[in-house]
Amino acid sequence: MLRQVVSKRSIASFTKNHNIVPKKYGGRYTVTLIPGDGIGKEVTDSVVKIFASQGLPIDWERIDVPGMSNENEVKKAVESLKRNKIGLKGIWHTSADQTGYGSLNVALRKQLDIFANVAIFKSLKGVKTKIPDVDLVVIRENTEGEYSGLEHESVPGVVESLKIITKPKTERIARFAFDFALENNRSTVTAVHKANIMKLSDGLFKNTVAEVGEKEYPDIKVNTIIVDNASMQAVAKPHQFDVMVTPSMYGTILGNIGAALIGGPGLIPGANYGREHAVFEPGSRHVGLDIENQNIANPTAMILSATLMLNQLGLREESKRISNAVYAVIEEGKTTTKDIGGNASTTEFTDAVIDKLNAQ
Repeated sequence: MLRQVVSKRSIASFTKNHNIVPKKYGGRYTVTLIPGDGIGKEVTDSVVKIFASQGLPIDWERIDVPGMSNENEVKKAVESLKRNKIGLKGIWHTSADQTGYGSLNVALRKQLDIFANVAIFKSLKGVKTKIPDVDLVVIRENTEGEYSGLEHESVPGVVESLKIITKPKTERIARFAFDFALENNRSTVTAVHKANIMKLSDGLFKNTVAEVGEKEYPDIKVNTIIVDNASMQAVAKPHQFDVMVTPSMYGTILGNIGAALIGGPGLIPGANYGREHAVFEPGSRHVGLDIENQNIANPTAMILSATLMLNQLGLREESKRISNAVYAVIEEGKTTTKDIGGNASTTEFTDAVIDKLNAQ
């Protein structure tokens, strides 16, 4: 039976089997801030302004590293996150034309082993979409799969790109997905794969997720679905999905579909979790180079990602107040950004959220 009503479930902090202990002195937390590229500075500035207006106990350690830097530059961000354990991050741009090194986003995840990416796709009141009441989560494995970064030209004109799927890391992401479902009152985990073609790699992923679910999580239903069918079903009948768990590339594809379903990439909160570190960033991989420095970007995804960070820090009431203020501004529709039908600037939207908070 399809769920036609968006539940009132909130996304809890995710700490099971993790050792994320944020740096705290004198009742204040030090958080790594990585603005990233494109609209990253504008939307992270929005978060900083909102937090400051509410007197939240957050001190920012800002790391300005552009995505077009060489991979050695990512060490600055890695060192900061190793100290602070928690970070808020914009998206680093990875050009299809760059050569000599891969994505800094992938490099960061690998060096810190932040293996689980969580993107939340939930319809918001005030945003008109073709399909209402969407409420699903995509969890993807961050450190292997198609994004392993192992490519070589074996002979001129022949390039081999290696996709790596391992049983231990698949078991790890599977347990993460099932634990997430339990902690957030979700009933079903669906493994997305292409095992009909990639029988060994995706076959291992599909079978391992099903095995972990059936043996260790009897209260959670486990399904499997081929990625192309999953894409069609997500567009036609998204309500049938609850938590989807995927190898790296499939999660990126489904994430873009999810963004289209609920109104665009500016609305998708996200997070990346490891055993010892958590990095919060928008759940849809759009840098916004085309609207950079125009003060028209929608900061909702970054603000809501920051509220997930507050949950992780134990600041649940503050998280709820800020997220509710964002929802209220969007539902009211008077001060929304262009991407969701308004004409407000990033600054005006941010100030409207602060006004809602101060009126509470």
